[in-house]
Amino acid sequence: MKPFRTVMLLLLLVMAGVLAAQWMAGTDRDLGEVFIRFGGYDLHTNVPRALLSLMLVGTVAWLAWRLISLPFRAWGRHRRKQARARLIEGLDALHAGQWQKAEKLLERAADDAEVGPVARTAAVQAARERGDEAAVQRHLAALRDRSTTAHALASAQIALDTGRPDDALTTLDAADVQPLPPRGLVLRTQALAATARAGDAYGLLGALKQNQALAPAAFDALEIRLASQSLIEAADPNVLAERWETLTKPLRLQPAVVAAYAERAAALRWEDAATRSIEQALEARWDESLAALYGRLPVGKLDSRRASAQHWLAAHPASPSLLLALGRLSRLQGQWTQAQEFLHRAIAQGAGAEAWEELGDGFGAAGDATMAQQCYSNALKAAHGGATVELPGRDLKQKIHAEAVVEERDAHGLPRLRD
Repeated sequence: MKPFRTVMLLLLLVMAGVLAAQWMAGTDRDLGEVFIRFGGYDLHTNVPRALLSLMLVGTVAWLAWRLISLPFRAWGRHRRKQARARLIEGLDALHAGQWQKAEKLLERAADDAEVGPVARTAAVQAARERGDEAAVQRHLAALRDRSTTAHALASAQIALDTGRPDDALTTLDAADVQPLPPRGLVLRTQALAATARAGDAYGLLGALKQNQALAPAAFDALEIRLASQSLIEAADPNVLAERWETLTKPLRLQPAVVAAYAERAAALRWEDAATRSIEQALEARWDESLAALYGRLPVGKLDSRRASAQHWLAAHPASPSLLLALGRLSRLQGQWTQAQEFLHRAIAQGAGAEAWEELGDGFGAAGDATMAQQCYSNALKAAHGGATVELPGRDLKQKIHAEAVVEERDAHGLPRLRD
């Protein structure tokens, strides 16, 4: 298609020249005069003919240059075609796990200016898969001369993979690539999180979402992880409260985020915030892990926590985590008899090793070493998927009561099937 356009352009120029010549021949106007003396020769013409002659000479010169440079351009196209073919074959070998073959093909393709950065980046990956650190550094050095951005991204990825997040940040900052491409934003976020700066990493989520740097599911998982980590890293209650308030409402209901906030608040002796966050989350959406954490928090407020747990038990009578929490709270209140009842019900509903361990702690505190030892043994067996041994002294009525579950109904009064 390009040669056709060239021919058409030349034909149009010739037609324009013919029309201009006819116009000049048939007019009596003063068209100006041009005198040229060069090498003993005198040339005399008018201005339009001089301009037309210049255009003609330029066209001839351009055609001559195109003809002279044709072999070189053909050779260049051939080399680019070969480079693209090597790149495709090298990427295919890389995908197939043929590391050495891929590296050789990609290194040869990297000589082309057009596909060089892509080929060299893939060659870095192939050399890494082969475990050849010298080749990796050689490819990175060559990549630095071709593309600063590609070199920064590849070096930062290597630094992160080898457990050097500080070096990854240094590399991204030293590259002076602003704004960072989406992959650079992801690498920077990961590096900040790995250096205990989840608060700063959380601030990059807006840019990640705007650039669609991650799939929605991956972005949601990263958002939850960074939110949780930033709360755990809060140095004092003020920072913790500030970070908690900046979270969106859906995030403040995520079990992992709520657990991180509650545990950090409890560690900072902020008991009301710790318990209230779990209570609000459980009222909005029930979660077994939060129910277990509610009874496990190292805070006081035993009476109010016990009352809240008793209130939830009416709606979730078969919840093993809630029964375990009630058993733990009852034991801490000194009500060992009621604690045993809750813990046996929790075990019957599948609470497992943690409930057996709590039961052993209670028997140990009560001075019954034999029963405590049996409970600890059952906890160990349950943790490894083994069969537990029934505790002595429990009659049939107690066993039936532990396994019995009140029927749950939904808002329309229909029985709700258990999971």
